[in-house]
Amino acid sequence: MADQVKKGGLRWWVVGLVALAAVINYIDRQAFGALWQDIAGELFPDMDKGGTKAIYGTISAVFILSYAAGQTIFGKIFDWIGTRIGFALSIGVWSIATMLHAFAKGFWSFSIFRSILGIAEAGNWPGAAKANAEWFPTKERAFAQGIFNSGAAIGGIVAYPIIGILSVYLSWQAIFVCVGLIGFLWLLPWFYIVKAPPERHPWLSEDEKQYILSGQQNQDLNEDGTYDEGYSPNTGELLGHKESWGVIIASAAIDPIWWLFIVWIPIYLEETFGFTVKEIAFSAWAPYVGAMIGAWFGGLLAQNRLTAGWSVNNTRKMVITLGCLIMIPCFFLLRTPGSAFNAVVIMAVLLFGFQTAIGNVQTLPSDMFSGKVVGTLSGFAGTAAKLGAFGLTALIPIITRGGNYTPAFLVGGALAAIALFAIWVLCPKIEPLKPQVN
Repeated sequence: MADQVKKGGLRWWVVGLVALAAVINYIDRQAFGALWQDIAGELFPDMDKGGTKAIYGTISAVFILSYAAGQTIFGKIFDWIGTRIGFALSIGVWSIATMLHAFAKGFWSFSIFRSILGIAEAGNWPGAAKANAEWFPTKERAFAQGIFNSGAAIGGIVAYPIIGILSVYLSWQAIFVCVGLIGFLWLLPWFYIVKAPPERHPWLSEDEKQYILSGQQNQDLNEDGTYDEGYSPNTGELLGHKESWGVIIASAAIDPIWWLFIVWIPIYLEETFGFTVKEIAFSAWAPYVGAMIGAWFGGLLAQNRLTAGWSVNNTRKMVITLGCLIMIPCFFLLRTPGSAFNAVVIMAVLLFGFQTAIGNVQTLPSDMFSGKVVGTLSGFAGTAAKLGAFGLTALIPIITRGGNYTPAFLVGGALAAIALFAIWVLCPKIEPLKPQVN
């Protein structure tokens, strides 16, 4: 096994496992939305659709708010205990939390279990950013992040059909137990393959080690061409850079777009087109195909431009801008899609644009700072992103009363424009930063 991993490039095995964790992450979180009709019918039989929609929105907002806190918590945890143990802690806790959903009896118990799930699942993203910074040179990071993000999209693709098939044979309680068990199986290859960071991993070939470390452009503080610890500011200094705030604000603007769809696609299809649980299960996966392709496309495009000699600054800004310019017109088209098929196709194109952009936004911390603080900045950005998603999720039941989703789509288009503004104005040059001189 060790020889096979060496020949295959150990760093790609690592990112493959991180992407698989994202697949599991999305299966676990999407089960709630996919099963909501059955859950609501059993737990709230006398409540109308408006009432159950409000409960669903509130529980989802609690999940996202907890997820926001978890981003900062786990960002620090990953910088403290490292990628290997950090991922194990995150996926272990969220798998237990998923299984606990089977014992929920109403609003409060679901809110508690979703809150635990949100805090633990949040670790996946600062953990991925930190693993990316540790295991990949600068020119490969956008593609590596794209592979990881495609795991989230694949999770969205497979979650609904899996839940739909399981719902034919199992109760919603049993389904939560089944999908929760998957995370514990993931721990076996993770502990076996990811034994240490690249500097100390016993299976890493010398050629691959040097390739990884020599490509750590953001970890060459004295610019002598040799890998060093890089610029690792404390939290105050980190937040003193306007570039850090560019990353945080861009994340806070663009990330709610993703959550708009992963939370509300099932409810939107039910409310607008009258879809049942099984119709949702076999339709709601399609937009995630666009997301998966966009994740690969954004990463490969960035890698191609960097290999061609483009600067990191020009590459990141071009790809992020392209993604946002794809999203904005799609939001306007969704106001009057004409049919469920058209709506699903437009959402697929929109999420293609989203993933094209987001992978390059998520690499910005590792483009500008050393690996020692990447988890921290990614955690701050993730918290801001989830606070934005929390606000939008809580707002949706209010602004979509009567089944009119036009206000929600207009907000989404505005958020994409704000993300562009933050990148272009607050990050004038994306490059390894240095200590500020007072």
